[in-house]
Amino acid sequence: MTLATSGAEGPWAAAVFYVHEGRTVYFLSAPTSRHCRNIARSPRVSATIQEDYSDWKVIKGVQMEGIATQLSGDQVERVRDLYGAKFPRIGALADAPSAIVKAMARVSWYAIAPERVYFIDNSIAFGHRDEIDMW
Repeated sequence: MTLATSGAEGPWAAAVFYVHEGRTVYFLSAPTSRHCRNIARSPRVSATIQEDYSDWKVIKGVQMEGIATQLSGDQVERVRDLYGAKFPRIGALADAPSAIVKAMARVSWYAIAPERVYFIDNSIAFGHRDEIDMW
């Protein structure tokens, strides 16, 4: 997922790994990273999710905007389990390389509550997008 934020230094985009549950998208990142510092100042974000296509006629993906928040307490455990199911190396930290264990000790967990979502489908027409009803 490419996450876009804005802060004192201007707009910023960063690639992050994610999981989702229902409408909510979760990611982890270092709280000292530029995008997380931006979220702390202004939680409004946008994001895109898509594969790396070589043929523009088959591109499909998601564009969204919403509010990002840093998770705490029991929320973190639940999301860590979701993340571990998608990314087994993270789920089994006891067996992970030490570099991953050290990196995981420095991250925070975040949620994006989408307020507006679009599905892009170039197989219908170039630039075709439909807004997804979130409620």
